[in-house]
Amino acid sequence: MNAFARPWLARYSLARRALQARMAALLGAVLLGLVAIVFAKVGDWSQHSFAHAFSAHPLLTAASTPFAFALVVAMTRRWFPEARGSGIPQVMAVVHHPSSGVKSPLISLLTAVAKLGCTLLMLLGGGAVGREGPSVQVSAALMVAVHRWLRVPINAGVIIAGGAAGVAAAFNTPLAGVAFAIEELAAAFEQKVAVMVMAAVMISGLGSLGIAGDYVYFGMMTRHLAIRDIAILAPVMGVLGGLTGGAFSRALGAMATATSGPMVFVRRHPVKFAFACGMVVATLGLVSGGITWGTGYETTRDLLSGGKASLLFGPARFVSTLATALSGAPGGIFAPSLSVGAGLGQLVSHFFADEPSGAIVLLGVAAYFTSVVRAPLTAVIIVMEMTADRAMILPLFIAALIADWVSSKVCAAKLYHTLAQGFRTADIQASTE
Repeated sequence: MNAFARPWLARYSLARRALQARMAALLGAVLLGLVAIVFAKVGDWSQHSFAHAFSAHPLLTAASTPFAFALVVAMTRRWFPEARGSGIPQVMAVVHHPSSGVKSPLISLLTAVAKLGCTLLMLLGGGAVGREGPSVQVSAALMVAVHRWLRVPINAGVIIAGGAAGVAAAFNTPLAGVAFAIEELAAAFEQKVAVMVMAAVMISGLGSLGIAGDYVYFGMMTRHLAIRDIAILAPVMGVLGGLTGGAFSRALGAMATATSGPMVFVRRHPVKFAFACGMVVATLGLVSGGITWGTGYETTRDLLSGGKASLLFGPARFVSTLATALSGAPGGIFAPSLSVGAGLGQLVSHFFADEPSGAIVLLGVAAYFTSVVRAPLTAVIIVMEMTADRAMILPLFIAALIADWVSSKVCAAKLYHTLAQGFRTADIQASTE
């Protein structure tokens, strides 16, 4: 009797564990999709509230920005050090040590809540931050928490799936979530991880579609370029995007890894430096008439549609995004990078007046975004999904590949990998103490 029952019980146990794993992935994906929707709504409200206050009292509102920067950085440094910065480097750091994922403060629920709150405070204070990087960290934390609650083993695939679903839910771009997981988060792991990633992305995406509706992030657009124009504009935007994005990455990387010089002095006085960064952002906001606040979504959408904006938009967005990122405050650089790329494309479009400006702006978005994140496939897919413009896929790939190569010459190390090193070291130390 025992000989008969033992194999059956073993099969039953395996089936039950498999069912628990599927239920954990399903529940986690639905939950993080809901959180992403709420985060997006509150984030938009925060930006609009600051914009409304700025239009009514520009000087007073701008004067509050440095204090918001200093307050958020002080809170983060004092109580939630794992919540600083983008959020993607934290997930990458844990992925390389998944055995400590359950206990790691980098993707704990407390850190996730702090990340959400501090990012919203930055948006409410005029910071040039996005919510996509934070969504990756928060989603990974939720996925790990659900698996822990259901007593399901946690491995790298669980963490990667959570992070990828965060990208998909934040931008409503499921293919980009899968591409980002493969290019960045899961580059060193077996391809079987992609199955869990795709399942989590699809489930969270369906939840988002069911509640928020079928929307395109920047709206549906159709742009076309002749072959001769592609041969000129795509390389031009690739080189310019690679140079500017590479410079951005090099500056952030130097801030994180420098062992001597002014960067080290700055790191010893984080709150004072955050206040100074806030002063830079506030000054740019006043000078530019408010186009540098927040994610830059509205202006970017207008430029992609063929609209016009101040020529200061691109340069001012670049400096404000860099200042915000250097401050160490919680917040992503995805959406701000898209706006910088749009501004770069607008500048170039003035030298090609006979070409559709929206197409050049789109190339700028893809080129600059690629040069910062160094993930050309993700950049092209995310831009294509955000505009539903498949006619531009060939020039987008050309610009992205050139931008990636040029950026690698300006800054050899990938930005997120460089930033993840600091979190990885701190996480290993914490897990061994």
